[in-house]
Amino acid sequence: MKVGFIGIGAMGKPMAQNLLKSAKVQLYIYDVNAAAVAELAAQGAIPCRSPRELAEAAAVIIMMLPNAAIVETTLTGEQGLLAGGTAGHTIIDMSSVAAASTHRMAALAQAKGIEYIDAPVSGGVAGAVAGTLTIMVGGEAAAVQAIEPILQMLGQKIYHVGATGAGDSMKVVNNLLLGINMAAVAEALVLGAKSGLKPRVMLDIIKESSGRSYALEAKTEKFILKNNFAAGFAIDLEYKDLDLAMETAKNLDVPLPVGASAQQVFAMAKAKGLGREDISAVIKIWEELTGVQVRE
Repeated sequence: MKVGFIGIGAMGKPMAQNLLKSAKVQLYIYDVNAAAVAELAAQGAIPCRSPRELAEAAAVIIMMLPNAAIVETTLTGEQGLLAGGTAGHTIIDMSSVAAASTHRMAALAQAKGIEYIDAPVSGGVAGAVAGTLTIMVGGEAAAVQAIEPILQMLGQKIYHVGATGAGDSMKVVNNLLLGINMAAVAEALVLGAKSGLKPRVMLDIIKESSGRSYALEAKTEKFILKNNFAAGFAIDLEYKDLDLAMETAKNLDVPLPVGASAQQVFAMAKAKGLGREDISAVIKIWEELTGVQVRE
């Protein structure tokens, strides 16, 4: 099975490596980062000089790119995927973009007889490395079923959410909640610390109480208490996802006052130079304001 992969970044690299582990996959790769391409080429991947060349070599193509603008350029440029793709090809966009952008790109692909599937993921770098990502898929049922064996090499839980764009919409909803919850966890823990409560006591009790959340459980123990803010999921990326939520809400006339507040928390963190740190680092904003630290 010939599979193309574009976007050998923090998430894309381990995902591509998981595809390389399968004897059933012959992997073609492209990225603007020559060093990243060379590393995977040394592991058995076949480098291509452009998205067009990659599309000419592989009938199934995965994109894992930073934003919608780069996705569009990769597709529509003179040396883009649509220039090399033909009827019967399938493009799987696993980037985090707004559904409106996916609808535009899908229309262009479908005009050439190319299937276009959106399949954003949750699980971070750790999930990409372990091959345990949660994958939210939008597309026609038959097309999704055809590429499911490939998705199973990348993720553990695969959900066909609905038509094209539904996967992106689901990712926006999920990461809106993640951003809101992370900001709330940071506020609450600092309030508790300022009140004289021990961080470990707060964590143990809230985990068994109604205030618990993924953000509390995943980000307090391994990140905040350990003073370890190396990016599992970077503030820059969460800010981008909150921006996608606000864009989607604007298009649909849905007010998001709590989401807007959370986005401003992440904007403050970016302004403080914390963009490349894990989302849990937003707690540093309140720690600086109140003069306490939530650490063991």
